[in-house]
Amino acid sequence: MQRVILALFAALLPALAAAQDWPHKPVKLIAPYPPGGQTDIVSRWMAEKLAPALGQPLIIENRAGAQGSVGIQAAKNSPPDGYTFVYTNVSNISISPHIVEQLPYDGQRDLTPVTQLGLTVLAMVVPASLNVRSLRDFIAYARANAGKASFASFGSGSTSQIYGEMLKGAAAIDMVHVPYKGAAPAVQDIMAGHATTGIHDLATIGPHVASGRLIALAVTGPKRWPLLPDLPTFAELGYPLDIAGWNGIHAPAGTPRAIVERMSAEINKLIQSPEGREQMLKFGLLATGTSPEEFGEVIRRDTPRWGEVIRKAGIKAN
Repeated sequence: MQRVILALFAALLPALAAAQDWPHKPVKLIAPYPPGGQTDIVSRWMAEKLAPALGQPLIIENRAGAQGSVGIQAAKNSPPDGYTFVYTNVSNISISPHIVEQLPYDGQRDLTPVTQLGLTVLAMVVPASLNVRSLRDFIAYARANAGKASFASFGSGSTSQIYGEMLKGAAAIDMVHVPYKGAAPAVQDIMAGHATTGIHDLATIGPHVASGRLIALAVTGPKRWPLLPDLPTFAELGYPLDIAGWNGIHAPAGTPRAIVERMSAEINKLIQSPEGREQMLKFGLLATGTSPEEFGEVIRRDTPRWGEVIRKAGIKAN
């Protein structure tokens, strides 16, 4: 028995040594969306804050395209040496398998969970020029302009699209879906009047709502957002868009366990601090922070739940 224990300890020594030596060069975090959206904003904030704790720079690499698939695939194909991580969300991991044919990765097989950053809600916005100030008014407008109203999402198969389709069904309105390669360009087109509405993250829309260029009508999720206490939820208004999304961090499958746990611990320390929680709220995230195992459980739980939501919303595979 003693020999077995010694053999196991000897086998663990290289991994432990690698973790103690990690990182000895810059670490890359892939942000699979364009600059300017929530993923990019949160990634760059974390990079600045984590660098002192890691002792090395955290380099952000934007790899946008195909609703995050380009960046996720780049992470999947990276060496599992602890020097590549990827920012993920519920769309990439739990939703895309239900609606994207020939997805170029398996989120549960090709990636290792590191930590869930937080739960996220989205807010429905319209341009101030539309002169709509409530969800009730918007629904009346959409019914009066059947087939002419459009909603801009941050990608086909994204939560942004799914919530829009759910609202269409629940409110019996006809809107054209216009997918974009990220929240930032979609929101710009809403402000410019090229799209009637959209349901987007608070990090992207927040400054434009504050400036008055966009009007927020309602938020997804089970309860009101702490920083926007006067903004009602869709559920309060009679539309059940109350399932919450999440954002997280993954690593390529096979990344040394000790490195995954170290990265998880450093991120959790940041986002669970009072300053971190406050900043995350401003980004539209209710900070959670989990162990890798807990995050894996969330993914296994949420993936079939989103499949049922997608089926009920009538969203087809593409």
